[in-house]
Amino acid sequence: MRPPPMLCATDPLGSLGPMHLIFLPGASGAAAFWHPLGALLPATWSKSYLAWPGLGSEPHDPQINGFDDLVALTEKEIRGPTVLVAQSMGGIVAVRLALRHPELITHLILVATSGGVDVSALGGIDWRTGYLENFPDSQTWIVTDKPDHCADIARIACPVLLIWGDDDPISPPAVGARLAGLLLNSTLRIIPGGTHDLARDRAADVAAYVIAHLEG
Repeated sequence: MRPPPMLCATDPLGSLGPMHLIFLPGASGAAAFWHPLGALLPATWSKSYLAWPGLGSEPHDPQINGFDDLVALTEKEIRGPTVLVAQSMGGIVAVRLALRHPELITHLILVATSGGVDVSALGGIDWRTGYLENFPDSQTWIVTDKPDHCADIARIACPVLLIWGDDDPISPPAVGARLAGLLLNSTLRIIPGGTHDLARDRAADVAAYVIAHLEG
């Protein structure tokens, strides 16, 4: 039996004042990953693009040593009702924030993420293989920490948009389907031909779903 959902900021966005979106990158850590999508979203929406210090090629910060530190970093950007848009590993941070601040996180948009479920059991290849070869200066905690949110994720009650590509070997559609089964208020969209980086490479397709989700 699922635990009862937590209260969430579920008022229509129009009644919450100006919309604020925070974009969370994946393990590459680069804020620029989201710029193509952000450019296609309404100019009236406030947008914050975060980078992950110490991951990928991003400069290190001695204060950032794990997922909880990324959560704390993101919390500094939350000043009111907020939409979190997360890619891949960034979905771990988004899920934790939605669990911690249900009164502030109005919507989640998760793209090709794990969200804290076992991706390998659902057919995903291990992205950690070769990660440190591609990013030799990255902090190593990112390849050793494997969060599991399966026991808690069903407590998220705010609307969740799940966007997947059907040609993603790292987080295949089965992962999106698993999350859709765990989340009480979710919608799964599959983009044909989309790969793991579809949020950047197929920004126009993703933007259409995001706008429909938030304005609907």
